Amino acid sequence: MKEIFLIFAKYNEAANKAIVTILNTLSNDDREKSRKSYFGSLSGLVRHILEGQVYILGMFKDAAAGNAAASKALASLAKIEIPEGKKLGEEQWKAVTAGLKAADKAYINFIDALEEKDFNAPVAVEWYKGKPPTAPLYFMLQSLEAHGTHHRGQVSQILDSLKIDNDWSGISPAFLPK
Repeated sequence: MKEIFLIFAKYNEAANKAIVTILNTLSNDDREKSRKSYFGSLSGLVRHILEGQVYILGMFKDAAAGNAAASKALASLAKIEIPEGKKLGEEQWKAVTAGLKAADKAYINFIDALEEKDFNAPVAVEWYKGKPPTAPLYFMLQSLEAHGTHHRGQVSQILDSLKIDNDWSGISPAFLPK
């Protein structure tokens, strides 16, 4: 199971890096323009990807409590500053992209530190209204991956409508264990 989640984490990092690379070619005004998505702008979507990743990874602290390396990876999330406000200026955009890079590294380091038995650890879940009160870590990791994939798909659709080439839709064989 660990190999699969390490592939997902590395793909997540590469896909986020590809998005940032493309969005860095746009002006701040173009990133901030309302695209009629739930999070408004392209930068709003990327900020939400970051927020979701930090939030969901943060839910794993108790599940990783017995694993020092996994706990250390999650502790690094506390250093990430997520800018608030409806619109991001250039410096705030840089903070989002730096935060995304740090969160991606924490995600990879977290998975890398886990042992197979750790994937069954219970994670307290708020959004199921207590039914169930916990879900296995492997299930929540899949939820994390689905969240990022969903919102990167929204970014992709907007870029497609702008006729800007983008492709992070597949997991490359480069992510296979060596």
